[in-house]
Amino acid sequence: MSLSWDDLAALTSARQFPESPTDVAGLVDAIGPMQTQTARSAFLGLAARSAGIAHAAISAAYESASIVRGSTIRGTVHTATPAQYGPLGLATRIGQHRRWSNLLGIDRSGLEELWASLEDFARDWRTPEELREQLASMVVAHRGEPMPRAQEQASRYLAFGHGGLVRRPASGKRWEGQGRPVYRTFDPPGPSTLADVVRLHLRCHGPASRHDVAWWSGLPLGVVDETIAELALTSYDGPDGRTYLDLADPPPPAAVAGVRLLPEFDALLCGYDPRARKRFVTPEHQALLWNAANGLVLPPLMVDGRLTGSWQAGGSARKRPLEVHWFAGTRRPRKAELEEPVAAVEAALGITVTGVSITRMPS
Repeated sequence: MSLSWDDLAALTSARQFPESPTDVAGLVDAIGPMQTQTARSAFLGLAARSAGIAHAAISAAYESASIVRGSTIRGTVHTATPAQYGPLGLATRIGQHRRWSNLLGIDRSGLEELWASLEDFARDWRTPEELREQLASMVVAHRGEPMPRAQEQASRYLAFGHGGLVRRPASGKRWEGQGRPVYRTFDPPGPSTLADVVRLHLRCHGPASRHDVAWWSGLPLGVVDETIAELALTSYDGPDGRTYLDLADPPPPAAVAGVRLLPEFDALLCGYDPRARKRFVTPEHQALLWNAANGLVLPPLMVDGRLTGSWQAGGSARKRPLEVHWFAGTRRPRKAELEEPVAAVEAALGITVTGVSITRMPS
């Protein structure tokens, strides 16, 4: 059986825009981990999928640890349920061990010892500075000499970026803000396997190619291939000549009508290999949304299931305007269509939108 880009979009949309559940943890479990190095992305991503979700409910889910946030796959920050965070941590350790082993001159077993020592140290909340100092002292004990300055600077994320820690705002407030974090060890609810990593991706983002799974997880393609070979998966011929894989019992395809205001680094982009994101966006529009030079992504505008522009409600004021920009050659969103998604943004961020403007985005 062959699938078109539209077929792939419809099959993925059923998972990314489910009708239920509407509670925070249940929704994150359904749609999968969200890339949230921009902290507000979790709030906006949930609002785009459940219009009635409120800022207080999302913050409470973080406070109760029914969702957690930390640096995991591809060295990026993700928000996930505790059950999802275990596979993310496993993928992170495997995907990044070679990079850190080469950087520090420590073999894999030595690196695992460093990570285990850091996790023991972080049984209480620790600042990034405390974690970096602890890492530096452990490297001295392991190697008998301090790291060169260049290595020390390059390894500043190693202390908290191996998937074993979670983070929270140091102030204890404003989970949607970019304030200074503190970190603590995360204890997964059970053991995780590489099969769990692949199943998680397919359940939330499938159908997907081996390249999609590898890009999303940060795992080497060979490791992904070995894991896929052990699983009973359904396969399809894709529109780009690749084989697309899925679980045996996926939900039926679904269409997403109307307008959604998505966050930076939304899963409709970040769930897939950059060369194969056509199910939701054209290559030309992806280039306008994602600046390859600096890695920044504009918050996408979604119209009738396609990413056709961007939007912003910049600043930190509780009252602010919201701007919508659509790409030339795509359907202009109507003012009435924006009422519900704008209200969802207001509820999720706890802000008041003072006005909405709609302009065409230069190509």
